[in-house]
Amino acid sequence: MSSSDSFDKPGVNRRDFLKDASLATGGLMLASLPFDLRALSGQPATTLKIALVGCGGRGSGAIVQALIADPNTKLVAMADAFRDRVDSCYNYITSSKVEESEGATSALKTQIDVPESNKFSGFDAYKKAIDLADVVILTSPPGFRPDHLEYAINSNKHIFCEKPLATDATGIRKVMGLLEVSKQKKLNIVVGLQRHYETVYREIMKRIHAGEIGDVTSGQVYWNGSGVWVKDRLPGMTEMTYQMRNWYYFNWLCGDHIVEQHIHNIDVFNWAKKDYPVKAQGMGGRQVRTGKEFGEIYDHHYVEYTYADGSVLNSQCRHIKGCADKVSEQIIGSKGRAESNGTMTDLKGNVIFKHNKKGDPNPYQQEHVELFASIRKGEVINDLENGAKSTMTAILGRMATYSGQVISWEQAINSKENLFPESLDWNANPKSLPDASGHYKIAMPGVYKI
Repeated sequence: MSSSDSFDKPGVNRRDFLKDASLATGGLMLASLPFDLRALSGQPATTLKIALVGCGGRGSGAIVQALIADPNTKLVAMADAFRDRVDSCYNYITSSKVEESEGATSALKTQIDVPESNKFSGFDAYKKAIDLADVVILTSPPGFRPDHLEYAINSNKHIFCEKPLATDATGIRKVMGLLEVSKQKKLNIVVGLQRHYETVYREIMKRIHAGEIGDVTSGQVYWNGSGVWVKDRLPGMTEMTYQMRNWYYFNWLCGDHIVEQHIHNIDVFNWAKKDYPVKAQGMGGRQVRTGKEFGEIYDHHYVEYTYADGSVLNSQCRHIKGCADKVSEQIIGSKGRAESNGTMTDLKGNVIFKHNKKGDPNPYQQEHVELFASIRKGEVINDLENGAKSTMTAILGRMATYSGQVISWEQAINSKENLFPESLDWNANPKSLPDASGHYKIAMPGVYKI
C-alpha cells in the first residue's frame, strides 16, 4: 500500500497513514530538540528569535502580530524571493505607519533587529532565515508551503504558517508526511485559518458539537467578492518573474481562489462536521475576468461536497465586480441552524442563542497570542492535520469544477498532478506558459482530466 492509499477515505486509516508517511518523507529525522528550544518551556524571560519568510502584505501583518503577541521576541531575519519585498516590508514595520494600521506601539521597533546580513532574497532564502530563528512565520505564496514547512520542521522550529498548505495533492501528501514528525518533536504549528481562533466561531462550534442544532445535515458557505490585486507584466520580465509577481493567478503558486481564499469557509463546515468530504461535483468557469492578466484561474466556482453520512455542503466563491458580495457560513442541523454571525435558531426561526461580539479579540492577533503562550508553557498546538485536510478539500473542489466530473476523495488525494516547476530559477519556465497572444490555457470542463 502506498502512503496515499491509506489517506483515501476520510475517517479511515488516518493514523496508519500518518505513521507510514512520516517515515517515508525524505530527509526527516526524529532527533530530539536542541537544548535551546527545550529550555524555552517555562522561561518567559527567554528572548525568542523570529524569522519572517514571505514579505508581502500578509507577511508584514503577521510579523507585527507576532511581535505584539510576545514582547520578549525579536525579528532577526527576513526572506523573500524578491529583495524589494524584503526592503518594503522592513521599511513598513519600522515606520510610524505600522502603529496606525496594526495597533502597534513605538516599542515594537525595539523588537526588530535585522541587520543587512540577515536580509535574504532568492529561491533558497528561506533556509538562511529559518536557520537563525526559534520561531518562523511562513507567508510566501502557498505553492512553496510544503517545502518551507519541511525545512522548518526538520530544523526543529515552531511555526506560524498561512493557509492554504499546498496547491496540489502532491504537496498535501508531503505536508501530511510531516505531521507525526512535528508531533514527536513537540513543535507548535499554528495555521492561519483564523476562524479557529475567533471567539464567535468557537462558541458556535462548541454548541454545534454539543448537539444544540441536532445532527449537521447540510450547509452553505460563500466567498463572493470582486477579486484581488493584479500585477502588470513589465518589460524584461522573465516568465518565472512575472508569474511570481502576479502569483494569485497561477495554480502552482495560488491553487485558484477556491483554494487560496474560499478554504476559510469550506474549513468551517469541515469543523462543524469533524470530518471531510468523500466526493465532490460542481461547475465553474471564467466568464468575466478573461484577460491574460488573470492567468489561468476561474472567476467563479460552485461545488457540492458530499460527506460519508450523506450530508451535503453547497460552496460558492466568485471574483466578479458588480455582483452581490457575501462571505459567510450557515450550518443546518436536524433541529436548527447556526450562522457565522453568531446566531443560532430552531427550525421555526426562533433564536436560541446569539453571541455578543463586543470585546472579542482580533482572531488574527489571537492566533499569535496563543502560539507564543503555548511555546512559553511548554505546551503544543498543532493545526497541521486540519490545515492539510481542509486544503485538500478545496483542491478536491477545484478538480471537480475544472473537470465537470464527480471526483472522489480517493481520486483527488491519489492524483499524481504536480503543478510545481521542474526547477526554480528566474530563467526557468513554469509548466503553464502563455500562447502567442499572451493568454494561458484554461481548464475546460468535460475536457480537463484528473
